[in-house]
Amino acid sequence: MKIKESDLSATVAARNLSDLINRVVYRGEEFLVQRGGEPVCRISPVRYAQCSVAALSNFLRYVPGPDAAYWDEQAAAAANDPCLP
Repeated sequence: MKIKESDLSATVAARNLSDLINRVVYRGEEFLVQRGGEPVCRISPVRYAQCSVAALSNFLRYVPGPDAAYWDEQAAAAANDPCLP
């Protein structure tokens, strides 16, 4: 079945879900699912965020650290934390 992104209703998506998933996995295709002519979701390949160690290190260098109250609350929580079996 030839399915165009603009033609993909929720009903067509439901009837052809296995085929759509295969096309996403093996061909990298994307589909916009519509209900009543309005877009409601997109079926697309997962795109993982990429971050190098250098980029993460640079980001953490400029992020403000927690304030003293945070550490006080952590210490209080740890002091009252029951031992788990």
